[in-house]
Amino acid sequence: MVFRIEKVEQSEYTEIVDLWEASVRGTHHFLKEADIAYFKPLILNVYLDAVELSCVKNENKDIIAFMGVAEQNLEMLFIHPKERGHGVGKMLLEYAIDELEVKKVDVNEENEQAVGFYEKFGFRTYNRSELDSSGKSYPILHMELK
Repeated sequence: MVFRIEKVEQSEYTEIVDLWEASVRGTHHFLKEADIAYFKPLILNVYLDAVELSCVKNENKDIIAFMGVAEQNLEMLFIHPKERGHGVGKMLLEYAIDELEVKKVDVNEENEQAVGFYEKFGFRTYNRSELDSSGKSYPILHMELK
């Protein structure tokens, strides 16, 4: 299967949020159910419009992965749980670095798999915050490309 990166249309936001939730449930085991419910409308109504969105679709035109970039920061990268390990995350990150000049990413410290993924591509932690950007007690690692 040959994948290609496409821009996300606003009409696809509901599909993006559904993918976000599936991905979070598969990787962010530390999140409380109330926090998923808290973030879901923010993703849909605030965060998606604040970034440049790109996605990868499968042969059925279903979105299987997406990312959001703003000012050389990778703000979000989520992959459908069934598609993890097939190279779409790598493809999106390489595109973000090479084409969108991404230099930084913030990662939940407790998402060790994501931390390792970014480290594999040369990102290194330069700072740590006890709270996430919403003031919730989920420590964040601030990483930059070295």
